[in-house]
Amino acid sequence: MNPLYPIFLKAHQLPMLIVGAGHVGYEKLFFILKNSPQARIIMVAPEIRPEIRSLLIGRTHQVTLIKRPFQLYDLHNKRLVIVATNNPDLNKYIWQAAKTEGVLVNVADTPRLCDFYLGSIVTRGNLKVAISTNGKSPTFAKRFRQLLEAALPEEVDELLDQLNAYRQTLEGDFEAKVHALNELTASLLAGEPALQS
Repeated sequence: MNPLYPIFLKAHQLPMLIVGAGHVGYEKLFFILKNSPQARIIMVAPEIRPEIRSLLIGRTHQVTLIKRPFQLYDLHNKRLVIVATNNPDLNKYIWQAAKTEGVLVNVADTPRLCDFYLGSIVTRGNLKVAISTNGKSPTFAKRFRQLLEAALPEEVDELLDQLNAYRQTLEGDFEAKVHALNELTASLLAGEPALQS
């Protein structure tokens, strides 16, 4: 059983630290910005790959690159830390320091040193689906994401807009609104169009 509880974070409101700016650091930064372009991130590393600098060119972002080794004060006022160095001893040291500071931490490719995982994500407009294998197989999560991306129609965002507009017209208490929306969306399971344009 997978005991993880998925949540969707407002990354632009949660100061984040990435330690390490190699290939793995680049990958983590790329996917965070892909899903949350305004995420507030400080990336610290003695060396920063050129691809990381290129990723930030020409886009509006809240990413600060600091070219130096990690310092304990880098954790101050952070809510999430992603550790992506190729030094296992340093990774464990940062994990311990983050735990002392009460900061949630993810040490890349080390599930036992993770408070959270960065799952595969499918996005269609306002719809986001996160996929987790509980750290067992990120490759499977990636393949399943590709399957969902191929299966979801492009028009799903239009459907969400229509459902939201209908929701705004509903009267009554919360229970009545949920009942009305359940009735309307039941046709989605049968493959029928839920709303007409």
